[in-house]
Parts: sequence; structure tokens; C-alpha cells
Amino acid sequence: MPTKHRLRADFLKEYCLPQMKKSQGFTLIELVVVLTVVGILAVLAVPKYVHYLAKSQQSEAKANLGAIYVGMLAYTAPKESADDGFSGATLENIGFASDGMTRYRYSLVSVTTNAFLAKASGVSGKVDGDVWVIDQNREMNDVDDESFNR
Repeated sequence: MPTKHRLRADFLKEYCLPQMKKSQGFTLIELVVVLTVVGILAVLAVPKYVHYLAKSQQSEAKANLGAIYVGMLAYTAPKESADDGFSGATLENIGFASDGMTRYRYSLVSVTTNAFLAKASGVSGKVDGDVWVIDQNREMNDVDDESFNR
């Protein structure tokens, strides 16, 4: 009496193997359909990826502007007179220095006794032309929301 395994092996030899031998690969139509689907997915995915990449590069500006804000507050702390405030502050004397390759250039645009405005201007990558600012109230704004999409 044949065992279960023997019956399975006979079934595979008789019915499955001849079917597999007839199959020689993919047809041209199948390949064209697959390539079309992959092309459509790429057309949809690449712009989203570029947008995501630009948003991630903007985090450099946000972090460094936050560091400038903290540096400006620390600069005013040891002042003897409240009248001195932010006056005389520069990026160097608040202890700000950007390390390594940066995609933004940083500057103090306006410094008065009671107020300051720091700016980060994108100079490379997907953020070229992107501008962020922060003020003494820690209000951080993207000057042009769509600047990195150009």
C-alpha cells in the first residue's frame, strides 16, 4: 500500500512538473504592465520624497535659531543695567558657531536694546532661498512657506 508521501510525490510528478516545464518566463505584456506600474509609483513618490527631504533640512535652521535665541538671553543675563539689553550682541560674543557643513547662513539682522531679529538663509540643498527668522519673543517664522519648492 502506497504511503501519503509516495502519493504526493506521484501527484507532483504527474500533474505539477509538466505544467512547470511548459512555463518559460514572463511575457512582454506582463513586463510592460509591471514597468508601467513602477513608473506611475515613481512619479507619485519622488515629489513627496523631495518635499520630505526639504522639510528635514529645515530642522537645521530651527535648531540653530533656537540656539541663537538662548545665546541672546544668556547675553543679557549678566548685564549690570537693564538699559543695555541686547545692544552690542553679535553671533560671536553670544557663543554661536555652526559646526560642519551647514545648509543655512545665520545672521543677526536687527539688534536693539529691547529686541533682536535673527535670520537663517538657506544657501544649499533643497532649502536654497528658504528664510527663517526668530525674535526676542521666541516667535519663529518661515518667511516664505513655499521657498524650497521652487
